Amino acid sequence: MVSSRPTKPSEAPSSTPKAARGTRVRPVPAVSRTIAILRLLGDTKQPMGVKAIADALELIPSTCLHILRVLVSEGLVTVDPSTKRYALGSGMISLARSVLGGGSFAQLVQPALDRLAAHSGVTAMGVEVTGLQTAVVLALSRSDQPFRFHTDVGSQFNSLVSATGRLIAAHNGETWAQLRKRFDKVEWDNAPTFDQWKDEIEQARALGWSVDRDHFISGVTVVAVPVMSQAGRMTHTLAAVGLSSHLDGSAVNALAARMLQEARQLAGALP
Repeated sequence: MVSSRPTKPSEAPSSTPKAARGTRVRPVPAVSRTIAILRLLGDTKQPMGVKAIADALELIPSTCLHILRVLVSEGLVTVDPSTKRYALGSGMISLARSVLGGGSFAQLVQPALDRLAAHSGVTAMGVEVTGLQTAVVLALSRSDQPFRFHTDVGSQFNSLVSATGRLIAAHNGETWAQLRKRFDKVEWDNAPTFDQWKDEIEQARALGWSVDRDHFISGVTVVAVPVMSQAGRMTHTLAAVGLSSHLDGSAVNALAARMLQEARQLAGALP
C-alpha cells in the first residue's frame, strides 16, 4: 500500500460518517463539525485562525469559535493568545496512545513487522482499513538497507491505492462501476489501465495477496496481504515496500508467503 503521499486536505473524506452496510447513522452536526476541525488542523499542520477554519469548512464563524473553545478546554486544541491561532494540542497524543497501546493491532503487529523487515530487507507496515475510504498506517518497521521508504505512523492514504488498495477493492463488495469512479481519482506515478487494475484485483482474490509493481511509485514494489477479523472481514493489511530491482518474481512470491503466515498468526490474536 503506501507512499509518502498522504491524503491531501482537498481529498480528505467527508466528516460525515459512512455507515457500514445495513447500518443507518443519524447525522449529528456538532460532532461532524468538531471532527472536521480536528482533521483540518491535522492536515494543514500549522496554526489557523477562526476565520480561516470557518471558511475552509464552510462553518459560521461563531459556531466554529464555540467548538474551538470546547476543544481547547479539553486539551485537544491549543490557542496562541497573541495570534489567536489554533493548533492540535497534546491531548491528541493521549488519545493516540490509547489506540496504539493496550493490546491494539499496532502493538500486536509490531513483532511481525520487525521480522519481515529484518528478513526481507523491506519497509513493513501494519495498515488499518477504515470506513471513510482511507487506509491508515498504524505501525511500521524499517530494514537496515540503504533504501528507506518514508512514511509515518498515522499517515492516511486513498483506500484504493497500491497493493492494499487492490485487496480493499477485492473485499469491499463494490461493483466495478463504483470502483471505476473511485479509481479515476487515485494518484499514481505510472497509472495502470482500469482493465489491468481489474485483472490484478481478480488475481488478488485468487491468490489471497496482491502486488503493485512500479505503478504507485516508479521503481518500487509493494506486496500486501489481508488480516481478517474473527467474523471473516478484512480489517487490516500487512504491506511490504522494497525496490523493484530487489524484488523479482520469486522474491515477491517468497515474501508474500511469509507475510501470509504472519497475517494468519496475527488474526488468531485479534478480537
